[in-house]
Parts: sequence; structure tokens; C-alpha cells
Amino acid sequence: MTVSYASRLVLAFALAASCTTKLVHAEEADDGASSILVTGQRNTALDEPQSTGSRLNLTALETPASVETLTGDLIRARGDLTIVDAVTRATGISSVANPGNGGTGLAARGFSGQGSVMILYDGVRLYPGAGTVTFPTDPWTVDRIEVLRGPASVLYGQGAIGGAVNVISRKPNSERTVVDAQAGYGSQDSWRIGAGIGGPASDTLSYRVDVSRTQSDGWVDRGGSKGLAISGSLRFAPTDNFALTLSDDYSDQKPTRYFGTPLIDGKLDDRNRRLNYNVSDAVIHYRDNRTTLKAQWGIAEGIDFTSTTYRLTTDRRWRNLESYFWNGTTGQIDRTDYLGIDHDQTQTGNQTSLLISRPVGKMKNDLVIGFDLNRIRFKHGNDFYPGAPAIPDSPVDPFDFTPGLFDTTVPILPAYRTRTRQYSLFAEDRLALTDRFSLVAGINFEHANVKRLTIATNGSETHALDKTLSNTTWRVGAVYQPVPSLSLYAQYATAVDPLGSLVTFSPSQSQFRNTTGDQVEAGVKASFLNGRGSFTFAAYRIVKKNLLVRDPNNLTSTTPLQVGQRSAKGLEASLTLDLPQGFGIEANGTVLEAKFDEFNAGGISYNGDTPPNIPETTANLWLRYDATRRLQTRAGLRYVGHSFSDNANAYRVPGYAVVDASVSYALTDNVALSVRAYNLFDKDYAVTTYNDEQWLLGRPRSVDVALRASF
Repeated sequence: MTVSYASRLVLAFALAASCTTKLVHAEEADDGASSILVTGQRNTALDEPQSTGSRLNLTALETPASVETLTGDLIRARGDLTIVDAVTRATGISSVANPGNGGTGLAARGFSGQGSVMILYDGVRLYPGAGTVTFPTDPWTVDRIEVLRGPASVLYGQGAIGGAVNVISRKPNSERTVVDAQAGYGSQDSWRIGAGIGGPASDTLSYRVDVSRTQSDGWVDRGGSKGLAISGSLRFAPTDNFALTLSDDYSDQKPTRYFGTPLIDGKLDDRNRRLNYNVSDAVIHYRDNRTTLKAQWGIAEGIDFTSTTYRLTTDRRWRNLESYFWNGTTGQIDRTDYLGIDHDQTQTGNQTSLLISRPVGKMKNDLVIGFDLNRIRFKHGNDFYPGAPAIPDSPVDPFDFTPGLFDTTVPILPAYRTRTRQYSLFAEDRLALTDRFSLVAGINFEHANVKRLTIATNGSETHALDKTLSNTTWRVGAVYQPVPSLSLYAQYATAVDPLGSLVTFSPSQSQFRNTTGDQVEAGVKASFLNGRGSFTFAAYRIVKKNLLVRDPNNLTSTTPLQVGQRSAKGLEASLTLDLPQGFGIEANGTVLEAKFDEFNAGGISYNGDTPPNIPETTANLWLRYDATRRLQTRAGLRYVGHSFSDNANAYRVPGYAVVDASVSYALTDNVALSVRAYNLFDKDYAVTTYNDEQWLLGRPRSVDVALRASF
């Protein structure tokens, strides 16, 4: 790089500040619990326990890794409409969400996609099917989102070399009954209604129920969407040291049937930026349902047992015309890929652990041991199976066209199904050598077997794959706290990434092992001003090895080689300040260098190029100001640097800076009216891409009004 990491990080913060110097934002009000404006609190403090960076319930100050928590109240106060919107406010996390990955794909620390940035729900790993995860998406049912940056394989098994995002749902409150509600309406005829109630039903039984309904016409032609999320929990606690929690979460989504806007002559054209080139009867429909039974038992002083049994069912349907390219010769948009795809997936499993907190000699020690068991059944159907007739392309005028209908001349038939059995054994330990110095180490052994059966058009099945993969990952870190509010840490961690998605491992990959990686990280975390300020800084380097590349000495061979390597190194920083007179700031930024170190595919060397969908600079800034006890103002900036949509870096996707702002006024202690402006300066920008020159554009300038209540 021509500019130092430190200089680029300063530039990222400076850009954020320069765009929002005159905008202010408030997220905290009077400390009284009766005020509706208390919902605008800042992120969880560094000295509060979190469950994602470690299985030992360590605080961020005690964890030798980069961890961050976004509270549900903060997410809703900012007006983030999806989980992806919310989590990309965290340090160094950017969106690569598109209809192909279920609208949930993320990038972190130079790596992207469902295989490299894992999604967890209540601490349980969600297995992607064909690179797709469609749950959860609605932040209304969320208590908090915890983010671990860097390899998470030691904690959660293969995958997550870039990080892990743990979405934690709202749970029953056994102390008092709480009612929350929100109704909002805004641009693009968008509306959302959310309601929730929870509290004690008796001395031993408590509950929580949340419902959210959303709908929008979208910001492109035929870009409508709707969603329903329902979450419910019952907690039975007959004694102080034992509890059973039964939860069920349901999601029914029909997201916007928009696969992106094609560039014209390499540029975004104002004349087609709101056009949708998909067919008029396109379908994208996801239904997810997850049922969980969690047992918690305090066996004795310092010995805690936890076991979670779960079942997740997923039903996904796509019927779309997906790819659009500008044809300079004909002056038309060539539309290709009439794709009909069905996914039926069931994940059943159990996660059990035993936490033992007992001293070793005079040294404090915490040890957790446990296992994960999973059984995943997946069935894939499509309309491009062997022998299926080709569906002709459908070119149209770029600006004036009839969308047409989905081609149903080729039926959608089952193509294959897989059965995956997985188990892992894990252990993690923290030994406090002194009051100031501690060591944290973890290890994970994972074994998985994938069987794949090809389904012929007549319904007969043949075995296509029986692959067993075993991996051991580990990490070791040290934390030095010269004072309780300051931590200096370092860690070394290993990682494993699958070649694609584990449960849809393909026959062509069967001869290869998973890719491996490792990370070195060091940093500092500090809490100051009696907890009203916090600061974190991290430096890291990650190397991922054993990539699949095409044999440069035999270009006619369909058998790849497993020799490639890519790496990422970077700096991350975050700052939070609660200032006098109702002012405050939250800022974060990251700069990194991601590149292919060794990647020769099809006789072409990509060495030194930046991998696709990786912005090397990101920043977020929130300013807040409490004008009065009842009036709050907020302003936020999201900055994402440029990226590339291809390995050769021939197609550059420009960076962007988007400013949001809001005003909230408490009509009473329990009811507040909020007005939120998104993309205040109406910036045209690509959130990510679907093809090299097919950009998925972000929401234009929009205004939403919401009425919130809490009792």
C-alpha cells in the first residue's frame, strides 16, 4: 500500500467527522426507567460479560480477541431495519448480502460469505445450504448482537475465518411485566408494526412473546417485500439453580425480487437506476422455524451445566431471471439465467457444556468442556439439471421493456439431497496467573460426514459422494491488565474454512481437504471516565491456505489444484464518549490490505490482487445530543471504501458515505414519536454486486415516522 495503515485509519475517521460535523445525535435520556427515551442507550460496556468471544462468559476486557456488542435497544433506536443493517454498524463489518446468499452475507477482516463469516443464533451455529442462510433477519426480536472478529473455528467449528455474528433473542423477564410496541410508516409505502410482552406468569414461570410485520413497495419497479417474525419463550425455574427455557422462532419472508442494476457502458445510468429487469411474476420466499429447549443447572458452587437441543427447518423458493448485461453491440440488456431453485433443510442438534470455576492452587481458573452434535438433511431442486433444455436469453431495451414472465417450460425437479452428521468436542480454559495477568486457551476437534445422492429425473437415486472431514483448531492468548479498566492482549488462533458449504459439498471437491488458516492479533482495550468512555485498538494478520486453483500447466484439466493462498492484515479502532450537556460520540474504523498471495487460475496469475467484495476501508460515526429531557437528536455516517467484483480487479465498485439522521420526542414518559431520515443526501451507491457489472443499489433518501411505546 502507498499509504500507511495508521494514516488510512485517521483518514477514515476524518472523513466520517467531516461529513457529520454539524449533525448531532442523542441516544441516552434521563436515567429513570419510566422514560421511553432510555431505549437509546449506547453499546454494552467493555466490563460486561459476553458469550461470543469466549464460552467462559468473559468480559471484553478479559477476552484476548476483538469482540463487540450491539444492544437491541440501540439497534431499534437507530432505526436499523434488518440484522445486516445493524451489524454493519460494528467495526470492520460490511455487507455482501444478495438474494443468492439469502440476503445475510457479510465480510470481515478481508474474507466474505457464509463460509467465512459465520451466523449464530443464541450461540448455535447455522449451517449454510448452498451458501445460503435466511434466518434471522428482523431486529425487533433481538436482545443484542455480539460480534467476534477474527477466526472463530476454535469456538464453533469449521468456517468463520473472518468472524462470527451471534444474534441473541429476547428472553423472558421474571421480575416484572414489560410491554413494547412500535408502528411506523415511510417512503416507498413502507410500514412496520412490532409488539412484544414479557414477564412473570407465576413464581416459577415467565414468558416473552414478540411479533413483527413489515411491508414495502421498495425503491425499484416491482421491488415489493414483506416479512413476518414471531418469537416466543417460556422459562420454567422451579429452583434458584435450575431452569428450562422453551423457545420457538418463526420467520416468513418475501424479500424484494431485485438482483441488481446493470451498468450501461460501464457506468450507472440515471435512466435505469430504478428499473427492475427481473420477470414480473418472480418469486423469492423463505420460511424458517426454530424450536429450542435449553436446560441450565447449577450443580454446585462453581459448576454449571448447560444443554441446548434445537431443530431448525428451512424452506426456500426462487423463481427469477437473475443476470443482466449491457450489450454494446445491440444496445440492449441481455437477460440470462431463468433459475428456479428449491431448498428444503432441517438441522437437528444439541450443544452441551460444563463450566467449572475452581482455583488451581491459589490461581483463579475457569474451564469449560463440551460437545456439539448436528444432523442436517438438505434437498435441492432446480431447473438446470442434466438433460434439461436450455432456456433462451431474453434481451430487452434498457429503458422501455415488458418484464415478461418466468419460463415454466422446464419443470423444477429434485437434483440431489445430502445427509450431514457432525460432532465436535471443545474445551476452553482461563488461568489467572496473577490479578493482572491471565492466559486463555481453547481447542476444538470436529468430525463431519457428508453423503450426497444424485436424484435422476425419474426419481431414482445414486450415491455421488461420501466424504469425511476432521479438523482440529486451537488458540492461545494472554491478557495483561495493569489496572482493571485497561487490557493489553495478544493471541494466536488457527482456523478452518470449508470449500463452499459443508452440507452441499460437491463431488468435484471430494478429493480435497478444507482450507486452513491462522491469525496473529494484538490490541488494547480501555474503559475510562468512570465507564462513560471506551477505546479499543487491534492489529492483526490472517493467512488462508490451500485454496483451489486451476492447474496452470494443464488448462484442459477439470481437476483443480489445492495450492493457493490469500492473506489480510489490518488495523481496527473504536471510540465511545459520553460527554457533558447531553453530547456523545461513537466511532469506529478499519483499514486493511487483503490480497491473493498465490492464486493462478486458468493460466492467469491474480497474485497481489484484492479478493472480490472486500472494502479495505470502513468507518461508522454516531453523534448524539439530548436537547432536553424529552427531545433527542441523532446523526450517523456509514462509510465503505471501494471494492472489486472480480479476481482480476478489472471491475471497481466505488466506495460510498451515507448519512442518516433522526429526531425523537417523548410525548409522555412511555410514548415517543420519532422521525428518521435515511441516506440524507440521496447518494446513489452499490451495497454489493451480483455479477461483475450488476450492482445492488442501496435505499435512496427516505423518511420514516414511528410511534414507540414502552410500559
